[in-house]
Amino acid sequence: MSKAMTIFYEVGDNLYVNLTNRCPCNCTFCIRNNADGAYGSDSLWLEHEPTIEEIFADMNNLDIAKYNEIVFCGYGEPTCRLDTLLKVAHELKARPHCPLLRINTNGLGDLINGCSVARDLCDVLDIISVSLNAGTKDEYMKVTRPKFENAWEAMQKFTADCVQQKSAKVIMSVVDVIPPEQIAESRKVAESLGAELRVRTYDE
Repeated sequence: MSKAMTIFYEVGDNLYVNLTNRCPCNCTFCIRNNADGAYGSDSLWLEHEPTIEEIFADMNNLDIAKYNEIVFCGYGEPTCRLDTLLKVAHELKARPHCPLLRINTNGLGDLINGCSVARDLCDVLDIISVSLNAGTKDEYMKVTRPKFENAWEAMQKFTADCVQQKSAKVIMSVVDVIPPEQIAESRKVAESLGAELRVRTYDE
């Protein structure tokens, strides 16, 4: 582990990868509004975005085979560092006994990078988990507070593009702080895109 900052951290049987603190959203329920770390980790606020060399140096100290999943998810949106994310994922895949690779994303990677990112992600990741957050555009914009006006549409297009790749499992998630009717609407959205809905508890 890096002494200066937390790049990798454990949550249960999974290993999480913290690549960036940048995010185009400001979700009302975001854990980083209330804490410096998650699930007992050290602070996930980075002194600087870790270089690929720093990431690999920390990775070399880990027994990746003991984890169920390796998850690209920290105090920021992983696709803000798409090239680094892909390099790390490919390096992990090349190692013996690599567990499943998952990304937890807001689904706005196309807007962040100015191009479609679904194919590149699905080529190397096993699970794409998209934060849906709400079942209607109005509620989504209120809860997620993205800087992009077309975030709702872009998030759905990204999800549909990932489903069309047929190489990764695609999940959309909501947190149980939203009303039951919004969860029901969210399920309709996920199913219409060919994705599975996962309802997460707030402290999960």
